[in-house]
Amino acid sequence: MSTNLKVSAALVAAFVVAVAVFLGVANRGDAPGTTSDGDSVVVRENSHRLSTAADGKVTLVEFLDFECESCLAAYPFVEQLREDYDGRVTFVARYFPMPGHANAENAAVAVEAAAQQGRFEDMYQRMYETQAEWGEQQESKATLFRTFAEEMGLDMDEYDSAVEDPATLERVLQDREDGLALGVEGTPTFFLNGEKVEVETTDQFIELIDAALAG
Repeated sequence: MSTNLKVSAALVAAFVVAVAVFLGVANRGDAPGTTSDGDSVVVRENSHRLSTAADGKVTLVEFLDFECESCLAAYPFVEQLREDYDGRVTFVARYFPMPGHANAENAAVAVEAAAQQGRFEDMYQRMYETQAEWGEQQESKATLFRTFAEEMGLDMDEYDSAVEDPATLERVLQDREDGLALGVEGTPTFFLNGEKVEVETTDQFIELIDAALAG
């Protein structure tokens, strides 16, 4: 492992589990990273950037589901990568709520509603920090997510309007449609400079990033 990374053994183990899960369900036949009209679908102008590199040379995109346990396992590793590659890699988060998760869309809509007030990352983090409280449950947790918004000090009239606006869900589903066009079938699925990341260890993941930076 690169010496500049401070990834704990437990974190590595958790992420390896996540990698194994998404490799097990992801489509191995990579689809081109473009739509039929040639527009990129890996990253759009309105995609949420957690960190931005000034030179724009390397971009890591994650298609994620806030109710996905493997995404939660990968989350600390992604945060560590953001710290260690700060200013050198652009990190993009894209929604991919899975049909089998009853509150995945609700969670993504809540995050998108917060994003409309400039608080995407705060709600993104809150979802992972609280997943154990609401994940894998069949009843709607929209009320709980609204409580998160209140605790964050969001304008609740604006938040409620955003949640109720069909355009907010459409924004979430646009990400999922892009993911499907790219061959995403499970979460988390990562793309590095437009190419699907298919690795078995965190060392390999880091090596790919270092190679992209060196290229």
